[in-house]
Amino acid sequence: MTEVGERVSSTEISSPRRALGRPNATGLRASLDEGILREAALVAGAILAYFAIRNLTAGSAGDAFANGERLLDLERWLGVNWEGAVQGSIVGRDDLVTVANWIYIWGHWPVILSTAAGLYIWRRDRYYLLRNTLFISGGIGFLFFALVPVAPPRLLEPGLVDTVSSQSHAYRALQPPGLTNQYAALPSLHVGWNLAVGIVLLLTTSHLAIRALAALSPLAMTFAVVATANHFVIDVAAGMTVVLVALAAAVVIEQRKALVVATLAAHGPVPRRWTAVPGRAPSRESPRRPPPRRAPRADPCRS
Repeated sequence: MTEVGERVSSTEISSPRRALGRPNATGLRASLDEGILREAALVAGAILAYFAIRNLTAGSAGDAFANGERLLDLERWLGVNWEGAVQGSIVGRDDLVTVANWIYIWGHWPVILSTAAGLYIWRRDRYYLLRNTLFISGGIGFLFFALVPVAPPRLLEPGLVDTVSSQSHAYRALQPPGLTNQYAALPSLHVGWNLAVGIVLLLTTSHLAIRALAALSPLAMTFAVVATANHFVIDVAAGMTVVLVALAAAVVIEQRKALVVATLAAHGPVPRRWTAVPGRAPSRESPRRPPPRRAPRADPCRS
């Protein structure tokens, strides 16, 4: 092989290693741009689906209130109608009301989006696990919102107060009332999605502070959604169940994907080598096969 061919061959050999290690800036930027556009399209589709279901259930207030009453009766029968007691522990204490409101609003989407962004940059595999969990659980939740609309406790129980709207007007910037589905109490994706973030972070990092926040986040959100009268206790249990089912499905999806990648890697194409032709750019050619062996010819001088 010529000097040019040897130089190109060494580049070909080292390029996979460079791709697995530290990619060049151009390739990384192109990968990020393509990935971000794809993820933005998926998120936009999910938002459109949410608003479509919100408009679908906007005129079903009667069904939502009837379903809420049935849910309240079930809680009383089970002995878990704790909404009044939980809110009673903060009403009249502005500092505790503020904490509950802050957790409900600022502890949800900012936590989810910042976690997703960090995972997308540093642990792409965990990002896909979280994303798939949110999408699957969101799809299940959307079915509930469309088929079984449920009014929240703040609209059903006369003694309960909507603390978020009454005492946290500035905080409503993240969740304007005109853009939310007030009949989407069951299941509580507020708690469920915080649980998904917490589990994925616990699976990803060994940092003690992050693990502590990951474990406390769904617990704090559970208290906040009940204390602010936005969800029933059963809504919380349903949200956790939906997310655990979605997480199991997302794990199966990732395992199947990893199996396909491993199979393709094991049965990849036959490697080629570079050859150089004077006056031309180096080109690839398949490895040459040795010529077939011929049977020895008989010596005519021998009988």
